[in-house]
Amino acid sequence: MSTDIDWADAAHRAGEQDALGPWVREFLCSPGSDNAELADLLMGRMASWHGPVPLPIDLLGRLAGPRDAPVLVAVEDHEWRDDVEDLERRLAEGWQPAPVIVTFRDGGFALEDGNHRVEGLRRAGRRETWAVVGFEDEADRELFEVRHGSGATGAGA
Repeated sequence: MSTDIDWADAAHRAGEQDALGPWVREFLCSPGSDNAELADLLMGRMASWHGPVPLPIDLLGRLAGPRDAPVLVAVEDHEWRDDVEDLERRLAEGWQPAPVIVTFRDGGFALEDGNHRVEGLRRAGRRETWAVVGFEDEADRELFEVRHGSGATGAGA
């Protein structure tokens, strides 16, 4: 992730301005994330965005992680360990990570971007993370609001 931009602050401002879709695209295409393919996929699938909102990290289904974890994409142990240890150290120094990007489908959360951040937070003893939540349709958004409340700062497509 690029350190030139305070992505946490930018996400909160984008939420207040109903501009989370552009924030998600910019964040995913930024140096460090370098994931324009995911940005394109999510921009094509998500009808709306909400947040940032605090979510319990135990609710987030991780898509990537170490080989011995229940994940869809296994990351090489040395890459996973080094990245997570660096994040854990930075958190201890007071760093505020960018919100993770999740999608809400069929009543559950899929962690689309932020697997290393979530693990760093978990190891640092945190139970929640800020999240920007994407919805494919209004029914999922309504279900989210019934189960989790409307959350923090707003929505933006």
